[in-house]
Amino acid sequence: MRILLTNDDGIHAEGLQSLERIARVLSDDIWIVAPEYEQSGASRALTLSDPIRVRRIEPRRFAVEGTPTDCVAMAVQQLIDGPAPDLVLSGVNRGQNLAEDVTLSGTVAGAIEGMALGVPSIALSQAMAYFHDDVVAHWETAEAYGPGIVRRLLEIGWPRDVIMNVNFPAIAPESITAVEVTRQGFRDSHMRRMEKRTDLRGRDYYWTGFTTQPSSPAEGTDLKAVYEGRISVTPLHIDLTHNPTIAAMKGLLGGAPPRPDPVAAEPAA
Repeated sequence: MRILLTNDDGIHAEGLQSLERIARVLSDDIWIVAPEYEQSGASRALTLSDPIRVRRIEPRRFAVEGTPTDCVAMAVQQLIDGPAPDLVLSGVNRGQNLAEDVTLSGTVAGAIEGMALGVPSIALSQAMAYFHDDVVAHWETAEAYGPGIVRRLLEIGWPRDVIMNVNFPAIAPESITAVEVTRQGFRDSHMRRMEKRTDLRGRDYYWTGFTTQPSSPAEGTDLKAVYEGRISVTPLHIDLTHNPTIAAMKGLLGGAPPRPDPVAAEPAA
């Protein structure tokens, strides 16, 4: 089995080393194509206005000056010799990718690009209680359970337009209680904040980041599972259509377009 590894934390990230150890339990045909620099929060961004430069570090290992989406596309279309990969693994992210944050995640986006190119894809993230440089993630938890979960997912299979989003709780392997197939949750509190500061020349600037305020998630969600020490496996797809609203609006909007307001349509004097 040929496996492509990518991430959004960069080519030198600890999580990528962890992912490589997971992948090598499953196969010895491993290709690594990851961003030269951290791309957290890049989502599905593409590099369109600048050239994409690639640095070959060693055979089958490349650093790309671009986003996770660039990396996967570059790997499949340009860098991998021979057959396309059979599987894309994206991660292991330093920090959870849960709830509404999956739309921001470069880790999830790497898996989505793999799916878009016809390759089964899995995003893996290691949750952290606090995001601080001195906090060491429980990489051993992802490494203990990652190979078995990936292998089982491949045995089960999933639709071509779906990716699997796997999140490991921020606890040691022996404290894990279960694996749960979950739905995407939504936090009941806003975690992002903008902080205004002033530089030494008196000019204002801003830092954006996240608080550690927990939410109160519903049963069956990715948030609830990870909060309670279970590994969360969430099938995701990129159809963002809200079907109940379609049904509700069908009889209210459609057919001939509404006529413009004659007064509003008159040109200004």
